[in-house]
Amino acid sequence: MGLIKELEADRQPVPAAISFDLDDMRTELALGLSQRQAQISPKFFYDPLGSKLFEAICLLEEYYLTRCEAGIFETHRGEIAAAAGRDVTLIDLGAGNCAKAAKFFGALRPRQYVPVDISAEFLQAAVAALRAEHPAIPMLPVAMDFSEALQLPPQVRRERRLFFYPGSSLGNFAPEQALRFLQRLRQACVDARDGLLIGIDLVKAPERLEAAYDDALGVTAAFNRNVLLQVNAILGADFELRDWGHRALFNREESRIEMHLQALRDVTVRWEGGKRSFAAGQSIHTENSYKYTRERFLELLGEAGFGQARCWTDARNSFLVCHAKAC
Repeated sequence: MGLIKELEADRQPVPAAISFDLDDMRTELALGLSQRQAQISPKFFYDPLGSKLFEAICLLEEYYLTRCEAGIFETHRGEIAAAAGRDVTLIDLGAGNCAKAAKFFGALRPRQYVPVDISAEFLQAAVAALRAEHPAIPMLPVAMDFSEALQLPPQVRRERRLFFYPGSSLGNFAPEQALRFLQRLRQACVDARDGLLIGIDLVKAPERLEAAYDDALGVTAAFNRNVLLQVNAILGADFELRDWGHRALFNREESRIEMHLQALRDVTVRWEGGKRSFAAGQSIHTENSYKYTRERFLELLGEAGFGQARCWTDARNSFLVCHAKAC
C-alpha cells in the first residue's frame, strides 16, 4: 500500500517528521486481532485508496454530516473567523484532501498552514495541488498518527495556533480518549489567543445514523473492507475480502455508531507469528463514532481546558461546530 511504500522506501517523503514505526503498527494490529472481540483501529482506514473512498462517502446522500457541516461553515464563516481571529497558524488535524481548511484561507488569512494526516502519500499529493493554488501561504505538511501523541515539528509557528478538527472525527475516540486527546491539544496551545475549531455530530434518530454508515451504494462497506488490505500489507496477513461483510449499528447505551467486519463463513486468518479463527457471524470491530448532546460536548471541552465556546448548528440541529479558546 502507499503508506508502507513511503515508510520502507523513503520515496519522496512529506517534508516533516513522520512518527510511524512499522514494528509498533504490526504489534498493534496483531494484538487487536487477538483480543476476544477482535478490533482494528480506524486510523488504518486511511491509505490512499481509503482516503479516496472516504471522499466518496462525503458525497453520499445518506452521509448528512458533510453537508450539515459545510452548510454551517458557509452560513457562519464570517462569525467563525471573527471568533478564531486572523493571521493564525492553522493546524489541520486529519487534513485529508485539505479542502475544508482551504475554504477558510480567505477568512482566516493563515500565516502558516500545517496539514496533519496519517496517509503520507495522499497528503503529499493534496499539498502539492494546494501550493499551486495558494503560493503565498507557507505550508508545512506533517505525516503523523496524532491519535496517541501530538509531536509537532519545531518548524510549526507558536503564534496564534488554531487547531482545526472538522468532520466529527473526535467521535472515533471513546469519551475518556477524547478527553485525553483534547487535553493534548490544550497542552500544545501557547497562550490565550490559541484555540480549537471543531465539528461534532449530535444525537439523533437511530435510523438516520445507521443509514449514514451503511449507504445503499455500498461505498462505506468498501471503505470498511479496504482496511483488510492495509492489514495484509502491514502485517503480512492473508485476509480475503470475499470472506467479510460490512455491518453498522447504533449502540443506544453507549451513544455510538459501531462498524464491524463480519465473517460470512468460518475462516482462519494467518500472519507472521500468529493466526486467528473466526466462526461465521463473528466480527472485527473497526470503528466507533460517538454522538454527543450539545451540553455534554461543552462539558468535555471545559474538562480539557477550553472555554469561551461559541457554537453554530444547522436548522435541524444535526451537527455542531464550536470554536473554543485555551483557558
